[in-house]
Amino acid sequence: MPSLRVLSYNVHGLRDDRAALIALVRDLAPDVLVVQEAPRRFLWRHKCAALANDTGMVVGAGGLPALGNLLLVSLRVRVHEAWCMRYPLTPGRHLRGAAFLRGSVRGGGFTVSGSHLATDPAERPAQAALWKEALDKIEGPVIAAADLNEGPGGGAWRTVEDGLVSSSAGSFTYPATLPARLIDGLFVTPDITIDRYEVVESDLARKASDHLPVLADLSLPSE
Repeated sequence: MPSLRVLSYNVHGLRDDRAALIALVRDLAPDVLVVQEAPRRFLWRHKCAALANDTGMVVGAGGLPALGNLLLVSLRVRVHEAWCMRYPLTPGRHLRGAAFLRGSVRGGGFTVSGSHLATDPAERPAQAALWKEALDKIEGPVIAAADLNEGPGGGAWRTVEDGLVSSSAGSFTYPATLPARLIDGLFVTPDITIDRYEVVESDLARKASDHLPVLADLSLPSE
């Protein structure tokens, strides 16, 4: 079965130790890096491209069109299609959205999506429902990764998780220095096997962001 390594990471707007972030990503060598809080404003294209270049990857989808959700891929991944969506704006709150990428690796096709749901518990359920609706329309193997700003017991998490296999078991992801909550999740359709799931708890990870990253080694169904 074709293999795929996925790393999901809220990089805190690149405000922490960039050298630690780059070293960590290069060491983990993901095929797909799902980024939350990526550059989304002034010079966002340049900044996203620079992050991709520094990590030895290329931009697959996202940035400003996905409101800071960014999908980077290794040269092992062939990108077939990419698109973004935006959630309705709640006045006075951040505009949020999701990035999507349809790709393949050595005979295995997949679609990956990344999102970052609202911190406001009144706003999250609708965003989760819209993202889930978009995910459910995709045919074939699907990988969804996000900072959901709530744990497995929350309604938004349960909405996204419905019908999918999740990473709800494991270590906490936030805050990085003293993790007390699991708010960063990874979900896959049942045709994908999660061979390894890990919350990366290293010194580099604690320096690189206020979140710890989620790493998964996946086996895709052969085409």
